[in-house]
Amino acid sequence: MQPQDTGVQYRRWNNNSRDEVSVNVSTAEASGCRRVYNKLCTGKVGIAVKVIGGNILFWIVFIIGYVTGYYVHKCK
Repeated sequence: MQPQDTGVQYRRWNNNSRDEVSVNVSTAEASGCRRVYNKLCTGKVGIAVKVIGGNILFWIVFIIGYVTGYYVHKCK
């Protein structure tokens, strides 16, 4: 079994009455999500993903509006 990387540590400072709480998160989970985010949302690939996503969203809204308008304004 692998040791767990998650844990909470609590330290109390006596001189200034400050409390310090640190939470350790598993680096395998955090780095996987961060890696996907960095790959798809930053740099040239991120710009391309945003442009393609914007175009897809535009055409979906356009088609829904066209079909809705066709049925609303259809002659009887």
